[in-house]
Parts: sequence; C-alpha cells; structure tokens
Amino acid sequence: MSALRVLFLGGAGMIGSAVAREAVEQGIDLTVVTRGVHRRRLPAEVRGIRADVRDRAALDDALDGAEYDVVVNWVGFSPNDVLPDVERFAGRTGQYVFVSTCSVFGRPAPQLPITESSPRRHPVFGYAREKLAAELVLEEAYRERGLPLTIVRPMHTYDETTMIFPVTWTAIERMRRGLPSVVHGDGTSLWTLTHSSDVARALVPLLGNTHAIGESVNLVGGDILTWDQIHTTLATAAGIRDPRLAHFSSEAIGRAVPGWAEVLQEDFRHSILFDTTKLRRLVPGYHPRISFSEGARRIIAWHEEDASRRAFDDDLSAAFDRLIANG
Repeated sequence: MSALRVLFLGGAGMIGSAVAREAVEQGIDLTVVTRGVHRRRLPAEVRGIRADVRDRAALDDALDGAEYDVVVNWVGFSPNDVLPDVERFAGRTGQYVFVSTCSVFGRPAPQLPITESSPRRHPVFGYAREKLAAELVLEEAYRERGLPLTIVRPMHTYDETTMIFPVTWTAIERMRRGLPSVVHGDGTSLWTLTHSSDVARALVPLLGNTHAIGESVNLVGGDILTWDQIHTTLATAAGIRDPRLAHFSSEAIGRAVPGWAEVLQEDFRHSILFDTTKLRRLVPGYHPRISFSEGARRIIAWHEEDASRRAFDDDLSAAFDRLIANG
C-alpha cells in the first residue's frame, strides 16, 4: 500500500514541525511549502518546496499540478488566506485540513466544558475573529462546493523553546530576585496547556481519516491549571521556593502593558475547560504524555542552556514595578 501523500502549506513552526516529525514516524510522505528558511528543523525525509503560500501564482507554479491525499493549511488567518484554496483544492484532494484555534469559542463560555458545538463568537479579539471568519468561509465551501474539510483547533500549545505567555523569562528572573511576578485576576481562573508533541499525536491520526471529514476537532489535552499554578510550576522548575505573586485585574495590567490588553481581557481572563469526547472517538486511545510539570522542567532547562535565550525585559519589569507601587 502506498504511503499517504500529505502537503503542508506552512508548518515549519512549533506545532507544525512537531506534527511533521510525528507524520514521518507514521510513514507519511510529507511535502512542506514555506517561503523561507525553516524556523524549526524538519525531518530529512520531508520534501521541501520554496514558495509564498499567499502568492497564488507562485504557489500554483511550485505545486506544478501535483495532487495530494491531504492538504493542511497552517498559515491561513483570514478568509482571504483560504479562499484561493477552495478553488485550488476542491475536487483535487481527499481532505483539506484547516488549522484554526480554540480561541474562536465565545468568552465567557455559556457552559463548560466547551465542546466542538459550543458557540463561536469573538467580535473584539482580532486573531480569533479572523480565524473564525476563515472557518465560516471553509464551512460554506464544504456545504456548497464539496471541499472535504476538517477543522482542527489547538489550544494553548508550547514546547521547551517557549514560555507560557503571559509568563515570560522576565517573570522568572523577578521571582529569583525575590520580586513579585504579576498575575491577571486572582490567579484562580482555569487554563489548558498542551505540549506540541501531544498535539501532533492527536492530529496525525486525523490525516486521511474519512470519519473526520465535515468535522471540527479540538486538539486539547494535558493539564488543567490555574494561572497561579502555571507560575508556581515554572518557578519550581527554576528552583525558586515560595515565589511571590501579585494579582491585578486584566484591565489594570493592560493599562500598564498595552500590548497585553486584548489577549488578557478577551481570552486569558476566562476559565476554559474542554470536553475531549470527539477527539478520543476519532483517535482511539489518545491521551497526552507530557505533564506540565515535565514541560516546565524542559522549558527552564532549554532556556538555561544559552544565556541569549534568557532575555530580561527592563521595560516590562519597570511596568510591573509601577503597577505594584500604585496598588
């Protein structure tokens, strides 16, 4: 039996590279289209194509009429990004997978846990609003044009190279110095974190899975934690005992650090829990392997390996100090 032929549009970032490794391990014949040098190392078995995915003519030339069993769009962020794919791939692939985000679900959720049928609504948060608009365009193409669509939605995903925003390395250094790290709200709202390798183990079995066509699937798992627990777990991994935390409203933090206002106020302030029934039905036996305790140790170890990875943001620290001083 020939290997499943899969095309990634983009996919050399944190999640995409993890999925690429898992795909190759599962015997998938993988081609990845990117416009530049890969940010993450991809397996040697991956076939690379250099092209700008958003340049319609350049992508058509690069693909040269080749057809794939599955196409995965990693870089679509708006309807304009995905509309050309409807023309290009409807009738020419067995499955089109759009990588969206769990941020499309309305905040606060009217009922927890969130399922794939929970209300989607985000009129303010730009990233989620555009992703949702792209989902709606593709769903119409599935109904009207027969695009064999699967929507997958990762939640907050990380690996060892990333901090858990809004926790930064500056927060780690402040706690090491005995200074408070700023936490939004009272620190008790619930959040879900998933390691990129666990997202990969959830996503790859959906590729070429006919039961997933016409479906949306939330790719979530891992630990359900409060934001205080996220901070203290990272602190413990960094060898910090009794870290100091200072709690402020999302609005107050947003005034002190304007770049954080939208994501804190429209997304992170709300408790988020997920029902994973559909994922486990489509991927029997799936369960996450990397706890956040283990993930936090990997994060700290990676950052400790190289001083250049441990940037301290003096402006951010000063903003925290002003926030704390003003109460």
